[in-house]
Amino acid sequence: MNLLAVDGHDKIRYRRLKARIFQSTCCGLVWMCVALLAVLLFHVASEGFAYLNLDFLTNNTSYKPEKAGIHAALLGTLWLVVTTAVISIPTGVAAAIYLEEFAKKNRINTFIEVNVANLAGVPSIVFGMLGLAIFSRLFGLKNWVIAGALTMSLLILPVIITAAREAIRAVPNSIRLAAYAIGASKWQTVAAHVLPAALPGIVTGVILSMSRAIGETAPLITIGVPVFILHAPGGLNESFTALPMQIYSWAAMPQKEFHGLAAAGIIVLLTVLLLMNATAVFIRQRAQRKLKW
Repeated sequence: MNLLAVDGHDKIRYRRLKARIFQSTCCGLVWMCVALLAVLLFHVASEGFAYLNLDFLTNNTSYKPEKAGIHAALLGTLWLVVTTAVISIPTGVAAAIYLEEFAKKNRINTFIEVNVANLAGVPSIVFGMLGLAIFSRLFGLKNWVIAGALTMSLLILPVIITAAREAIRAVPNSIRLAAYAIGASKWQTVAAHVLPAALPGIVTGVILSMSRAIGETAPLITIGVPVFILHAPGGLNESFTALPMQIYSWAAMPQKEFHGLAAAGIIVLLTVLLLMNATAVFIRQRAQRKLKW
């Protein structure tokens, strides 16, 4: 018995040792990524802050570095992001509600679910080719804001649908049963109880998807969005450019000044992304505080 106890004690110590090694390895990899990110941000900030001023934000692009600005690209990005959100978020959440709460479990719906999950991993250039063929050429939307927004919506819809379905699925079934017990219909249960309870998880998926949309360039290049444009878009049926494309254009320039402008553009892009994510996180936290279960 003593030998068995000693052998069991050695196994426990060995397992604890493996657990500590695994934890230390994961922690080291995390801090390595954080350090690399800090180095990149420091490099961008050291090069870009010197070019950040009011003229940089209000001037349009130019072949002369001292006159080049990001006004048209910034407004084009805002037009693109807002239009994409208006199209994709209601559509994605509605699709998730239907698939999770109302759709019957048959072969057709199973086929749809599998394909939605697979589309989340499709390269963005494929969606760009689809947008070029359907929106730009078939519907005649050219390289307008609405064409870019529809293409980006196709790109992020699978992410929104998948995240929203997981959030809806995580809502305890007791909430649904309690609503049915007091006479609520299926739609009333979903709208008044399930959807508010799933809102934090849905917002998390929206944050991830919109973060992807704001930094993508391949779909925009594919549908023919110009890099050099001298005016900001004033509507959905006008040509535009976006911050990632403008940054890419400046980074490819041989002059060192354009590299500093690209770094300043990265700072602006990160600021827009952080403000957008902060707003979504605020909404998520408010929704979480309202939950009582």
